Amino acid sequence: MTDQRISIFIISDSAGETASKLAQASMAQYEDAQIKIQIVKRAFIYHENELIQALEEAKAVNAIVLHTLVSKDLVNIANNYGKEHNLFTVDILSGLVDELSNRTGLEPSRLPGAMHFLSKNYFERISAMEFAVKYDDGKNPKGFLEADILLLGVSRTSKTPLSLFLANKNLKVANLPLIPEAHIPQQLWEVDPKKIVGLTNNPKVLNRIRRERMKSYGLNPDTAYSDIDKIKRELEFANDLYKTLGCLVINVAQLSIEETASIILSELNIEDTSYFG
Repeated sequence: MTDQRISIFIISDSAGETASKLAQASMAQYEDAQIKIQIVKRAFIYHENELIQALEEAKAVNAIVLHTLVSKDLVNIANNYGKEHNLFTVDILSGLVDELSNRTGLEPSRLPGAMHFLSKNYFERISAMEFAVKYDDGKNPKGFLEADILLLGVSRTSKTPLSLFLANKNLKVANLPLIPEAHIPQQLWEVDPKKIVGLTNNPKVLNRIRRERMKSYGLNPDTAYSDIDKIKRELEFANDLYKTLGCLVINVAQLSIEETASIILSELNIEDTSYFG
């Protein structure tokens, strides 16, 4: 297969995050193919002349255009331009916004970037992220009792990134690294097991991750940290603790952060509060 180059233009009256996520999700289906995809973002487009300029740039490279515009005038300009110039254009918002209007009998606000206004939801999310940072890596076990979720796991089981991902869903998350030789904080036994999630992994996968971690620091990858027998002992210690606690256990070996978070929300019956409203 010959190399292919494709440009995706993201045009938005806000930051363009919605269209970017759609583009990335689509691109993920072609990771192993010899396709070079360039994403070009034209954000905070409020005026017709700015929109036309962005569309002309896209036309010059026969790009795919994804737009999230809320102004009816700008939406019509973008869609008509695509038809007139044979430019593939995807109008991401209009269909759903119009259908919501049809079903509710209400008119949309048509405010650019409305999802990112400083609402109560926004401030709760910031507070949750600050909580995750404050109580990361067992810094202060007192936070365990305030947390919505407490993550446990040996080193390199994605505790910190998962904490921050869940914090972005307005959840207060603390985490504790498990080391066989280390003291288990008393507060752990005071937490409702239904709020605790034990993260585990496969020894070989964890060995590879830790070796790569050491290499990234320019260090010898063959240390006690990456020793397969030591890893097995750590995992055994963690799994024994999980059984004692009676908590949810998730093997993250083949899971992305998003997939693990989805399992946690589902199994703990927690509503995803990251929606707008």
